[in-house]
Amino acid sequence: MLMLLFYVGTERYAIACSYVVEVVRLTSLRTPKQLPPNVVGMFKYSNVIVPVIDLCQLIQGTPCKTHLSTRIILVRYQVLGQESPSILGVMAERVTETIDSQDTELVDSGITVSDAPYLGKIISDHYGLIQQVKLDRLLPDICHT
Repeated sequence: MLMLLFYVGTERYAIACSYVVEVVRLTSLRTPKQLPPNVVGMFKYSNVIVPVIDLCQLIQGTPCKTHLSTRIILVRYQVLGQESPSILGVMAERVTETIDSQDTELVDSGITVSDAPYLGKIISDHYGLIQQVKLDRLLPDICHT
């Protein structure tokens, strides 16, 4: 499985590339006051309004830094009750590479964090551990991927 790597602080995470529509550079976001804390805004992409979640804010409690490698990863998700999939933006730092791994290489961490159901299995490489982010658990009340 091909996975897109990114960082939250010094920790590495990955999203399955099968969900990724495109990776775009940071853009100006409209930020209505009513948004939940992890949703940093929305922008127009190919005539579609896309909400953006800050993964650094969600996972570590501090917003993404605006580095050259900070990107918005556009992913496909299915809203319950809608026929066609929608697009969600997830902002992350150091979005610069992919890793190809076998499903069998992903292992359970042995720890369940009830406040972070989006944290999935772990893979290791010669640099350390990489934790998978389960997109279907980012917005569990409204969607499935």
